[in-house]
Amino acid sequence: MQRLEHKALLEAQVHFGHLKRKWNPKMLPYIFGEKKGIHIIDLNRTADKLEEAAAVAKSIAKSGRKILFVATKKQAKEVVKQAATRVNMPYVTERWLGGMLTNFSTIRKSIKKMQSIEKMLADGTLDSVTKKEKLVLSREKEKMERVLGGVANMNRVPAALFLVDIMHEHIGLKEAQRLNINTFGIVDTNSDPAKVDYLIPGNDDAATSIAILTNYIADAIAEGLAERAASNEGNDLESDEDGFDDFGNENDIQEEGGKDGDGKKGKPGLRKRSTGGAGGAAGKGKSRAGGPKK
Repeated sequence: MQRLEHKALLEAQVHFGHLKRKWNPKMLPYIFGEKKGIHIIDLNRTADKLEEAAAVAKSIAKSGRKILFVATKKQAKEVVKQAATRVNMPYVTERWLGGMLTNFSTIRKSIKKMQSIEKMLADGTLDSVTKKEKLVLSREKEKMERVLGGVANMNRVPAALFLVDIMHEHIGLKEAQRLNINTFGIVDTNSDPAKVDYLIPGNDDAATSIAILTNYIADAIAEGLAERAASNEGNDLESDEDGFDDFGNENDIQEEGGKDGDGKKGKPGLRKRSTGGAGGAAGKGKSRAGGPKK
């Protein structure tokens, strides 16, 4: 991956952080300075951490595993959805359902129910029921599709999560931590960088900032997928169709204390949990959106 130029990051307003009074001290190593009461993110640190995160994301994609994109903020929804769809990765952009990872078996049942209703509506099975019953089922399917449509083809717990605004997506982050799943995150100056394994210091409020950082990660994933296809390694070790893990074991559900996203017991091989503090392994902190104060 070619390193992003500072000019592109500046134009995308990646350097704008939150108000100085709202900062998290652990983000100090990733802050360049302060202007008019707003922290300015160090774009050198942003570029470094972005390259590091992209390399890991590429490795995960090349191994055939999935990265779940999570962004429920209004300005991030469409950008993240398009990026995830482009590289055939699952995504959550409407609402994070509690237990989406820790209670994955229940989520899978809901997905199968949605797919069953969709199939019945398509093949004419419901032609014999009343219009009211058909309408109720159609509305139920639409409601489920809004929330679960992005993960409909995710038959196993992902290897990693990519989060836009780790404070806003705190529920998903906690579930990933509980299951020892790798986490990537765009981290602004008001957040704790030690909470994610691979942080990207940057503005998590401006749509332009979210787009340039998310698409860079998506491009890295695309490269990993292309290298995997070119290497022609044979059978795909992770098959979302048959629900088996990298080692041939049935792994449709991941519970706490069970197998991790790599199909092994314990922490995934790529996981790099921070030891705490701004200088921890989690990486650098995050910045604030450009324009008006937050």
